[in-house]
Amino acid sequence: MVRFKNRWLLVEFIPTTLPLDQAAPSTNPLDAKKIYNALKQSILTNFGDTGWGAVGLSLTVKYFSPTTNVAIIRVGRDQHRVAWGGVTLLKEIDSCKVIPYVVHVSGTIKHAQLAAIAHNREVVARFRARSKLPANYADSYTRFLEITEREIGALQD
Repeated sequence: MVRFKNRWLLVEFIPTTLPLDQAAPSTNPLDAKKIYNALKQSILTNFGDTGWGAVGLSLTVKYFSPTTNVAIIRVGRDQHRVAWGGVTLLKEIDSCKVIPYVVHVSGTIKHAQLAAIAHNREVVARFRARSKLPANYADSYTRFLEITEREIGALQD
């Protein structure tokens, strides 16, 4: 029996504008299902039915954090370049313009988890730097890091 091998893409979606129907910036229009649908449409547009046929069965969004806009996407090893291209060519998700940034690509979920936790810490450090708080200041981000570390650690292949 042959094992199915995957690639794990850690992607940050940087929003550039809010959708027209959203007045407050505090609510996040992105979620895992919308990312999956936008990625599917991007692959269909740019690579056609052949590209989607190759990627479609193995593509899943395993994790998404609305606070840091970070997603972990699983795709088959042989087709990961098509999925990576689809992510890179993505312009908007559900009428919210985004800039996708592939932070890390790994062969195991464990390395994707470690990269996601490290990236979340970086993003929180940037948030704290903008607010000019000391690095050891205990705020809601401290609790957020604890919760996301548990969520990401609990992901299974």
